[in-house]
Parts: sequence; structure tokens; C-alpha cells
Amino acid sequence: MRVFVTGCAGFIGSNLVDRLLGDGYDVVGYDNFSTGRQEFLAAASRSPRFRLVREDVLNSSALLEAMAGADLVFHLAANADVRHGTEHPRLDLEQNTIATFNVLEAIRANGIRRIAFASTGSIYGEPDVFPTPENVAFPVQTSLYGAAKLACEGLIQAYCEGFGLQGIIFRFVSILGERYTHGHVFDFYWSLRQDPGRLRVLGDGHQRKSYLDVQDCVDAMLLVVEKASGKVEIFNLGTDETCEVNDSIRWITQHLGLSPDLEYSGGVRGWVGDSPTILLDCSRIRALGWAPKVSIQEGIIRTVDFLQANPWLVESRA
Repeated sequence: MRVFVTGCAGFIGSNLVDRLLGDGYDVVGYDNFSTGRQEFLAAASRSPRFRLVREDVLNSSALLEAMAGADLVFHLAANADVRHGTEHPRLDLEQNTIATFNVLEAIRANGIRRIAFASTGSIYGEPDVFPTPENVAFPVQTSLYGAAKLACEGLIQAYCEGFGLQGIIFRFVSILGERYTHGHVFDFYWSLRQDPGRLRVLGDGHQRKSYLDVQDCVDAMLLVVEKASGKVEIFNLGTDETCEVNDSIRWITQHLGLSPDLEYSGGVRGWVGDSPTILLDCSRIRALGWAPKVSIQEGIIRTVDFLQANPWLVESRA
């Protein structure tokens, strides 16, 4: 089987590529390296079963050509910057929604039948039901990122209905682990490197979220691709636990041996669209036999260890 992966040099994408190659698949990776890293593909580049195409998903003709011969498409390329979405609202439209349309058109033109898509738990906005199931009442959108991803989901569902595709949609919580390049653990670690005695915290520190280790995430994705049989399958991916931002700060600072003064910006959310609570109902993926192996605390510590071992990444992404 030949698998096509957009966003192959990114955090989740590169970990997925390594696993696919390890499982014996032929992989074509597609990335414009706007945020992806060549270093993340070091192992993959040594494999004769891996081919890299350095291009943009907004280049529809290049995408069409590169995707020829694929049996399955993992579409992970996206703008993942939730926090600053209101500063550049067109970015989510172009890099998430229009890019996904381009991917779907290339799939249709190449006669490919299956797409697996990285969506987000942000599409639930600020729900009233916790844990939040996949079939919760249609949510009000609170971020441009979530709205763009929900539009992508709608396009995929319509293409599956109209053109006989199979669509698999993953709604992630925030992912942690090796090759992590953005998010609160990165921000806190970078800030503490600059000033170990002070840490500025967006919000009141009581925001409560679920997080998932990247290897657990890849395990779940590959299991679903193996077992899913419906026209459109939607799966939440997360853990059954949460932690407060304050818990995360405590674990990080204790691990680093620091006791900084904390400065809170106040309010129940860190930025526009930041849901104060994220906990997804993952009973559907658990019914397939999957369960996370890494706790949130372990995932945060492993992420800090990775950042410490790779100062070049911290310096280049700061």
C-alpha cells in the first residue's frame, strides 16, 4: 500500500511517517516546510520506501501530480495557530479549508478512495457536556481555527457522499511528545529559559484540558484506519483525565528545579477561542481496543525532556 501524508515534516506527521515506514508501507510525504522540519525526516529520508515532495497544498497541480498512485491519504497539513487566529483570519480559511478542498479534489481526480483527516476538539467550542461525545448537539464556534476545521469536516463528508469516498476524521485534544513545536509546554519552557524567576500565564491558570502523547495518537490513528468500515467515521482522540494549567506549571517547574513567580493575565481563558475546559468522550475509539499508555503528567515531562535535548529546536521556534 502507498500512503500519502500531507504535513509530513510536522510534529504529528513526521511521527506518523516513521511508524508507517516501520510497518512496511510505501510513503510519499508532502510538506512546504513553513513549520515542518527537515530534521524530523532524518530517519525517513534514509528509507528507500519514502519519497519527499517539497510543495504547498495550495498548489493544486503539484498536489495532483504528487498524489498519483496513492491508496490512502493522511491529511495533516494545516495552520495550527489557534491563539493568533483573529490577527490573520484569512490564514485559517486558506491553509485549512481551501487546502482541504485541494486535497479532496486531488483525491477525486486520482481515483483514491480513502482520506484520514486531522481535525480538532476545538470544533466543539465551549460545550455543556463533559466528556464531550462525537454526536454532541451542533456546537457554536468560538475560534477561527475550529470553524475552519469544521468546514473541512463538512467538505469531507460531502465528498464521501457525492463521490463514494471513505472519510475518517480524528478530533484531537492537544498533542504532546517528541518533535513538539508549539503549545503551552513549549511556551512555558522557552519563557523559563529566558527568565527562570518569572513566568507569565495567560488566563487564571485554572483552565482544565486533556492532552495526549503523540505515540498514543499515532497508535489510535493507525488502528482506526485498519478497522473503520463506514462511509464517514469520526473519532475523538484524547485521554480520560485532565489537568489544570497550574498542574502543568507545577510539573514543569519541579522537573526543571525552578520556583518562578507566576504572573496571571486573569480571566477564565487565555485568548479569544480558548475553551476553559476540554475533555472528550473517547469511548468510541476505546471500543476498538485502544487506550493511551502515557498519562498527561508523563507526557508533559517527556516533552520537556525532548525540548531540553533539542535546544536547536527551541531556539529556532521561539
